[in-house]
Amino acid sequence: EGGEPQLYQLSKAGKLCVPAMNVNDSVTKQKFDNLYCCKESILDGLKRTTDVMFGGKQVVVCGYGEVGKGCCAALKGLGAVIYVTEVDPICALQACMDGLRVITLSEGITHADMLITCTGNKNVVTREHFDRMRSGCIVCNMGHSNTEIDLASLRTSELKWHRVRPQVDHIIWPDGKRVVLLAEGRLLNLSCSTVPSFVLSVTAATQALALIELYNAPAGRYKQDVYLLPKKMDEYVASLHLPMFDAHVTELTEEQAQYLGISKHGPFKPNYYR
Repeated sequence: EGGEPQLYQLSKAGKLCVPAMNVNDSVTKQKFDNLYCCKESILDGLKRTTDVMFGGKQVVVCGYGEVGKGCCAALKGLGAVIYVTEVDPICALQACMDGLRVITLSEGITHADMLITCTGNKNVVTREHFDRMRSGCIVCNMGHSNTEIDLASLRTSELKWHRVRPQVDHIIWPDGKRVVLLAEGRLLNLSCSTVPSFVLSVTAATQALALIELYNAPAGRYKQDVYLLPKKMDEYVASLHLPMFDAHVTELTEEQAQYLGISKHGPFKPNYYR
C-alpha cells in the first residue's frame, strides 16, 4: 500500500520479478480507506496529540486526492478555514468547486495554524517553509511515509527538539519560535489515531482477493507487470460489506442491462473507473 509508483518504475525498467496487483488504486481502497477513514482519523489524531480546537483555524492541506478530500471535508465541517496546494489542475479545480482556496505553499505558509501533507510525494515541506511558519504551527503527514516532510533539514545544531508527549515534538528556533511536529513526520492516522475495523475489513478483503486472483490465475494470464484489481472484485468487496448497513441494492432488469451494455450482475463500471 502506497508503494505502487515504485512497482510501476520496476516494471518499466524490466526489473519486476513477479506479477503484482495494485490494490492501492482500487476503488474500495481509495474511496473507503483514503477518503472516509482519513476524514475521521485526521480529527482523531490531531485531538489525541494536541487537543486543538479547529474552529477558525487556518489550515493548509497539501494535496487534494482522496486523502486530502477527506481531511478537508472533516476540518471544514468544524469551521476551519482551508487552503489547498495541488500540482494536478483537475484536483485543483475540484478544490475550487468545493469552496476551497487553491494556493502555493509559499503563499500560505506564513499564516497557517496547521499544515497537513497528503501528497504521497517527497520533500513537500522543506526547511525554507519551516523557517517562514508562525510560532505554534502544527505540522503533520497523512499521505505517505515520512518522506513528505524534509526532516533531515531540521536535524541541525541551531534547532532544538523537545519531546512534550509521545508523538509530539516542539522544534525550537533560536528566537524562541516553536513548530509542533506530530509523529516525526510519519503517518498521523497510523501513529496517533485508531483505524476503524470496518475500513480494515474493506482493505484487507481487497488485498486477500488480489492474492487469490494471482494464485488461481491460469499460467500466462499475468506477466511480470503491475495490474489493477478487476472491477468485478472491487464490486464484490463492496457487496460483502453492505449487510452491515442493512442496505438493499437494486437489481437491473435484463432489458435495462442490455440497454447499458453490461451484465445485470456487473461489473457496473469500466476497468478505468476510479
